[in-house]
Amino acid sequence: EVQLVESGGGLVQAGGSLRLSCAASGFTFDDYAIGWFRQAPGKEREGVSCISHSDGSTYYVDSVKGRFTISRDNAKTKVYLQMNSLKPEDTAVYYCAASQRGCYGLGYNKDDYWGQGSQVTVSS
Repeated sequence: EVQLVESGGGLVQAGGSLRLSCAASGFTFDDYAIGWFRQAPGKEREGVSCISHSDGSTYYVDSVKGRFTISRDNAKTKVYLQMNSLKPEDTAVYYCAASQRGCYGLGYNKDDYWGQGSQVTVSS
C-alpha cells in the first residue's frame, strides 16, 4: 500500500521555523520526485517546492526562495521541508506528493501519489 505521511506542522509565530517531514512507503522511493504543495482556505493549491529523484535538483516557488529548503533522505525514504522566517501568508495545509515523471508536472499526473496533509499556522 502506497503511503505518504506528513508530519511536523503546527502553530508558530511569525519569524519562527518548522520542519515538515514526508514519510514514504509502498513504492520505489528512489525513482520518484517528491514535492510539497500547500492550500490556504479559499485559495488554489500552490506548488511550493520539489526535489528530483535523478540528480537532486531542487525547485521553489518565488515566495519561499531563501526561506524554505527541501531535502531528501533516500535511505529513510523521507523528504523534509525546512521552513524558516515564516510569515502569516505561509499558513496553509501542506501536502507532499510523489511523481515518477519528475518535478515537471508533479501533482497533475493521474498516477501521482498524495499525502493527507499537515496544517501549518503562522500567527502575526
